[in-house]
Amino acid sequence: MFNHLAARKRLDWTASSRGLKIGWPGNTGAMSRYTEQRLAELGINYDDHRHMPLQCRPCDLEAANLTIALKEAEHRPMLEKDFNGWANRVTYWHVHDLDGATPVEALAEIEQLVTELVEQLKREEAPR
Repeated sequence: MFNHLAARKRLDWTASSRGLKIGWPGNTGAMSRYTEQRLAELGINYDDHRHMPLQCRPCDLEAANLTIALKEAEHRPMLEKDFNGWANRVTYWHVHDLDGATPVEALAEIEQLVTELVEQLKREEAPR
């Protein structure tokens, strides 16, 4: 969704995704069926993103201009354990997984946060 909106706004930003815990039993694919359904409803092509997520490496974090993780309570401990010094350099969006939100609620929150981020980046990019 970010890449779709950023391209429409002609932003020189691209998002990529990495996983902190690839291979755990709940990680069954690239995106949830709810995400695929919502992207289809929005007319956003996601065919290029239908692959298993890539494992995050230190070089991925070092190369990023901005790193965002969903649900701090879940991701901060993993960052602290496996990526020394990075937990406080990540922006956390407090979006619940299925343990605290329905897919519709979580996806609506993510859509809003992504849209706000794109608008913020566009404002920061505008000449002053």
